[in-house]
Amino acid sequence: MSKYKLYEAGCTVCKHSVEQLSGIDNLEVINLSPGDSRVASLEKIGVKSVPALVVNDKEVLHINFGANLSALK
Repeated sequence: MSKYKLYEAGCTVCKHSVEQLSGIDNLEVINLSPGDSRVASLEKIGVKSVPALVVNDKEVLHINFGANLSALK
C-alpha cells in the first residue's frame, strides 16, 4: 500500500489542496513553516514548491504553485 505525504505551508493554494486531497487513504498532511529543518531533505528528493504530494518518500507530484520551497529556508 502506498504512503502519501502532502507538504504544505498554509497558503491559500495549499489549503485548497489539503481540502481536495483529504479523502486519500494513508495521507499525512505536513505543514512546513519558515526555518523548517525538513526543507533540505525535501529538496534532495526533488520538491521545489508546495503544495507537493510525495508518494512512498520518493516520487514527487507538484500540485500547483503556492510557495517556492526556498522561501521556507
